[in-house]
Amino acid sequence: MTEDLRIAHDPDASRYEIFVGDAVAGFAEYEVHGSIMTFTHTVTSPHLRGRGLASRVVQFALDDARKHGFTVVPRCWYVAQFIDEHPEYANLLE
Repeated sequence: MTEDLRIAHDPDASRYEIFVGDAVAGFAEYEVHGSIMTFTHTVTSPHLRGRGLASRVVQFALDDARKHGFTVVPRCWYVAQFIDEHPEYANLLE
């Protein structure tokens, strides 16, 4: 089954969101201080867990942080684990 997935950055809410159809299925929240982006919380809707949605939104967020020249502080355990498991993002760490 193919899902209608979309990932978007909502800078007003300080988060990256992943949508399934028109509904927000999860997000990664952050705070920005200068050139440092601190990821504080990652959430996936309970009924949509296990589909890799959190991984996709975090990868998108880290790629966007890199594109805009941020260094990253993974205060959220999920983002920290994602970076540990994907060493290509280790150079983003503050």
